[in-house]
Amino acid sequence: MTSVIFMGTPEFSVPVLEGLIKNNYEIKAVVTQPDKKVGRKQKITKTPAKIAAEKHNLPVFQPVKLSGSEEMQQLIDMHADLIVTAAYGQFLPTKFLNSVKIAAVNVHGSLLPKYRGGAPIQYSLINGDAETGITIMEMVKKMDAGDIYSQKAIKIEPDDNAGTLFNKLSIVGRDLLLETLPSIIDGSVKKILQDPDKVVFSPNITKEQERIVPTMTASEANNMIRALNPDPGAYMMLEGKRFKVWKAEVAKDSTDLKPGCVVANKGRFAISFANGTVLNLLEVQPSGKKKMDIKNFLNGQGSKFAPGEEIVDK
Repeated sequence: MTSVIFMGTPEFSVPVLEGLIKNNYEIKAVVTQPDKKVGRKQKITKTPAKIAAEKHNLPVFQPVKLSGSEEMQQLIDMHADLIVTAAYGQFLPTKFLNSVKIAAVNVHGSLLPKYRGGAPIQYSLINGDAETGITIMEMVKKMDAGDIYSQKAIKIEPDDNAGTLFNKLSIVGRDLLLETLPSIIDGSVKKILQDPDKVVFSPNITKEQERIVPTMTASEANNMIRALNPDPGAYMMLEGKRFKVWKAEVAKDSTDLKPGCVVANKGRFAISFANGTVLNLLEVQPSGKKKMDIKNFLNGQGSKFAPGEEIVDK
């Protein structure tokens, strides 16, 4: 039985871990990020990977920083055959990567060398890509720079957001990993070098990127909304107040209104953006309120906004 140290944190990692267990890989340990305080009540919350590990009575390690920790030495002393990571969230020291007998393998949510970094799925949406995918790659100290073992692409649908893509890619990642591991283990896999001229980075989304401004086109704004749903959510400043937009669509019509104005407020709530483009808001969350569909918004607060009125702060 091939032994594995599994490293992952969010829901994306859970199908990968479950797939390894189901296919009789020996999971020596699950390494995940520390529990965090979540929500207004700051409730201590376990990571999805930890919840899955505990369900199978697997040892769990949660170092704040793996490098130089006691936990890392304990993991090295396990002499595992493989390290498998899926959205773990920390750099892994070379000493640790080199400690396993066969390979350290990463399940990455993009078609490398495009979108190295912590937010590949979000950037595929932000940039309006037609497809994304999974790369099974060899782990090295440099971020997402290892040789490629295998890849599989999937189409990005118009109604996809980060949440739906994470779910789809976690299943693709599970299946592609299980398909690829036997050739890694027996040494028959043919590795592909990444082309350094095609490297694109996808750093973690900043607070500043969460804000939609009317100088964007409607398509750019809609892509950002999709990329930030379900977390943390994109917002615009509506008359000085934060106004989250969870779902929208690019309208077919155009407008002569300057960006940031109400185009329509009957049957739909449409806002003007750059180059005469128009965005229909479909699901919103006014400051201090719960999420609501646009019909409920228009029946309440939305009725006060008149067509032609400039309401979105630049």
